[in-house]
Amino acid sequence: MSASLAGQTVVVIGGASGIGFGVAEAAQAQGARVIIGSSQPANVTAAVARLGGAATGQAIDVTDEASVAAFFAAQGGLDHLVFTAGDWGASRGGPPGEIDLAAAQAAFAVRFWGALAVVKHASRIIAPTGSITLTDGMMAHRPMKGAAVSTAMLGAIEHLTQGLAVDLAPIRVNCVCPGLILTERNARMGPDMLKAYTARSPLARPGAPAEVAQAYLYLMAGGYTTGQILRVDGGGSVV
Repeated sequence: MSASLAGQTVVVIGGASGIGFGVAEAAQAQGARVIIGSSQPANVTAAVARLGGAATGQAIDVTDEASVAAFFAAQGGLDHLVFTAGDWGASRGGPPGEIDLAAAQAAFAVRFWGALAVVKHASRIIAPTGSITLTDGMMAHRPMKGAAVSTAMLGAIEHLTQGLAVDLAPIRVNCVCPGLILTERNARMGPDMLKAYTARSPLARPGAPAEVAQAYLYLMAGGYTTGQILRVDGGGSVV
């Protein structure tokens, strides 16, 4: 496929803020028709206004399959799907002997099961030359104490990516694995905490949403890339 996204339709679930908005903005700058989905209608409206141009959006609850089905039924077709939605209130797990199993199951609701629901319905209308890009996180590779559930959930997204790449071929399926990105949420951490998180990385700073968005653009346009996990972490995984 062409390396240009001009004239193609890109759907970004989680596109109202953070990494997702960065991807939507970058795709639109390349001439794509962008459609964003997010859980809060007001946030969708605000994000569409910020994007301007021909961008559109619709509310979607990825934990409700009926909502997911309705979202994609309203689309005439698409070329690329990006999933960046996350539930930041989900439990990381805690000490193994104290894990709340109900909360642990809920931790998979948005980022794993939600992604799968979105792929289920989007795959029916996506172009065979198109792509799907999921999102996980570096905790899949660098576990933190007390976060076994989150580590497992993020790792599951990577295995889901590889399985879907086989099942959905020739549609390409990949995953971006970001490090610490300076989204609206992470910007509240404060400079000292941000410095502590990134001090050992070769690029000792957080990434910007616009920087990690370039990984998604590559995976959308890279016609010979599928089943891959692309780390964008300032080199943190090599030290």
